[in-house]
Amino acid sequence: MSSYRFDDPPPPHAVAAPHLAHTRAQAAAAALAVRERFERVPDVAIILGTGLGALGRAIETQAVIDYSDIPGFPLSTVESHAGRLLCGTLGGKTVIAMQGRFHMYEGYAAQQVAFPVRVLRELGTHTLVVSNACGTLNPLWNAGEIMLIADHINLLGANPLVGPNDDALGPRFPDMSAPYDVELRELARDVAREQRIVLREGVYVAVTGPALETRAEYRMLRTMGADVVGMSTVPEVIAAVHGGMRVLGLSIMTDKCLPDALEPVTLVEIVEVAGRAEPQLTALVRGVLERL
Repeated sequence: MSSYRFDDPPPPHAVAAPHLAHTRAQAAAAALAVRERFERVPDVAIILGTGLGALGRAIETQAVIDYSDIPGFPLSTVESHAGRLLCGTLGGKTVIAMQGRFHMYEGYAAQQVAFPVRVLRELGTHTLVVSNACGTLNPLWNAGEIMLIADHINLLGANPLVGPNDDALGPRFPDMSAPYDVELRELARDVAREQRIVLREGVYVAVTGPALETRAEYRMLRTMGADVVGMSTVPEVIAAVHGGMRVLGLSIMTDKCLPDALEPVTLVEIVEVAGRAEPQLTALVRGVLERL
């Protein structure tokens, strides 16, 4: 029987391996590698989604750390995800931003997708801002608008907390009644009103991907109560809540997923729409950070 080392790339069977549950010792080892390059304790951690590079460029960067230099970090295989930590200042706060995240469709287990959040928490941050690009299921909303995540539905078929629980990371059964912090959401709404940014609010549903959904699947997801659909975010948020972090979630809606008026979409188009909406996302995040 083959063995899996913590610092190995994921084997093909990694998705179903419950022994991939992480411990605080593993998170601490990775955090130490980051501290050797950036000693400041981050006020806020940020996860940048597909095509959201402008927000990263707004950070006054003091250190850039490749994921390959951090023990246990997966490596992003998606072309629009750079695969590095940006450490510096944004909105007057010390931040560490993940420029590139991981997805289960890349072959990673939910525990591996969520591991960077464990490291960010070990570095001392109590607040996570997570962003993504997604498709809108709501017929009243438009591509290029931003949605404030109020709640989520997990249809990934996996959970990063499956497996042995390290009580030093969080409780065995964390409460998920309010995974997206109420005060942070109110703050985001205030900033959006002042800056005249259209900010929707709704439910994000996470599916595995990488294939986009069929018309019938879009109908099902909308019937279930979802406003937008994507392939990320939920594992990281679960791990953050498990670790006692406050979470603010923001989605850029890049395409309309209306089954009766569905048009084909490409990654190039998704990235282009995300890029056009980024100035507003950057202003919104900066405004929130300035008020924390």
